[in-house]
Amino acid sequence: MASAEDTSETKVRNRNTDRIKETYTEQNDGVSNDITNFIEWKRHMEGVKAEIVEDVSNHLRILLDKAMIESVQSTRNEDKTETSVIKKRPHGSAPERRRKTFQHRASLLDDLMEVKHFQTIYHMFVAAFSVFVIGTVAVDIIDQERVDFEFTLLTYAFGQLDIVVWCWICMFTYTLFVPYKVLIFGGSVYPKSNHKILLSACAGTFLLVSLTCILCIFPVYMVKHYQLPPASSSIVIFEQIRFFMKIYSFLRETAPAVLQKEKREVQLPQLSSYLYFLFCPTLIYRDSYPRTPYIRWKYVFKCFAQFLGCVFFNNYVMATMCIPVFANMSKQPFSTKTLVVSIFYSALPGMLFLLLSFFGLLHCWMNAFAEMLRFADRMFYKDWWNSTSFSNYYRTWNVVVHDWLFYYVYQELLWLLNQRFRSGAMMVVFLISASVHEYIFTVALGFFYPVMFCLFVIFGGLLNFAINDKRTSPVYNVMVWTFLFTGQGIQICLYCQEWYAQMHCPLTEKTFWGLVTPRSWSCYL
Repeated sequence: MASAEDTSETKVRNRNTDRIKETYTEQNDGVSNDITNFIEWKRHMEGVKAEIVEDVSNHLRILLDKAMIESVQSTRNEDKTETSVIKKRPHGSAPERRRKTFQHRASLLDDLMEVKHFQTIYHMFVAAFSVFVIGTVAVDIIDQERVDFEFTLLTYAFGQLDIVVWCWICMFTYTLFVPYKVLIFGGSVYPKSNHKILLSACAGTFLLVSLTCILCIFPVYMVKHYQLPPASSSIVIFEQIRFFMKIYSFLRETAPAVLQKEKREVQLPQLSSYLYFLFCPTLIYRDSYPRTPYIRWKYVFKCFAQFLGCVFFNNYVMATMCIPVFANMSKQPFSTKTLVVSIFYSALPGMLFLLLSFFGLLHCWMNAFAEMLRFADRMFYKDWWNSTSFSNYYRTWNVVVHDWLFYYVYQELLWLLNQRFRSGAMMVVFLISASVHEYIFTVALGFFYPVMFCLFVIFGGLLNFAINDKRTSPVYNVMVWTFLFTGQGIQICLYCQEWYAQMHCPLTEKTFWGLVTPRSWSCYL
């Protein structure tokens, strides 16, 4: 009896155990199914999320492209409006003096860098720079069994920086105090004076004489006396011209209020406003400018790093693609074939030099100082690379200098000529710009060889009138780039030839015609 009862209890226990196992298995199967469904749902949602992000990024890219196109078209329309306003004034009436309007706007390349395609172009230049560095290191290891990063040219070009700093301090001190003090003195005495003409003549004479001595003669003397190398000389001359243009703008914008006929109180500019103007990246004076709310120090560091990268890139271009060719070429007899081949060979390094100088100076250097000073108007250039005419290229390449030439030379000439001889006024602007460019080359390189002047005035001037803004076909953009490549090749080739001719064929007797005649014309014959 006991064994039968034990057997029945065992069967019941086993039956209950089987039921529990079945229930647990069903629960586990349900949980596993829920987990599988959750994983599939999660994968589906990730796919939906990726599609949404891609659609949003595409829409944002399209909107950004449209905004960039509209901004470029608006700036072009502004240029057309400026010229049309000048043209539509009635004959015989004095044209009104237009004033530049500053506003919050970023540099064009900063906006374009938000587009992935333009980032790729930037990455291509970084890759090219890396190739130059790797190639230089490889050649040094093979030839010399050591690494030499070709800094010899860079250290020579930027030599004697202590003289450059001392010269800059002198020019800056004069620019900061003398014109400002003359204006303040005139503003306090001129309205009450009974001898306004005599007072104006004395102040103008003092300012002109001091300007000639400190900003004209002194920098050139320092460059020649200390035999500053090309890059150091360029810094001194660029700062000389920049200070001169700043002084002219400051006096042109503030002097009319001082020289008024009515005897009323004049609100003179503050020294802090003038000091800010001397450092901010514009050549048009205003008492105040639109400002950004804060400084992005990471952006400043990035701009300076990119500027140094452009300097080193230019160094490698000159050291690897120009100096070896022309140093050996100077030892061979001159031939027309060699000259033509070297010009076209120099087109690529010349264009690289042009693009790197544009990006390093007009974008990186300008934006770095604009960011540190919270200067909001960052339109230092426009879309010059899309130009289908040289007139548009000259307007958009360097907006900072173009604005100064337009408002203080071209517009003033139109006012003096009562809106007549517009083409003549434009040619005067060309002559002034070409002369200043040639002056920079002459002082920086140490010899007179007017290649830049001839290309700028003759070819640039003719093409400016021959290919006007009405040409919109892409063919004309190809023509502009072709002329730019050729012009850069001519400059690099002829200036390098003359540099080595000055070294290998020094003058035995320094005469005027010997100094102004290119040495390469007779040295290699």
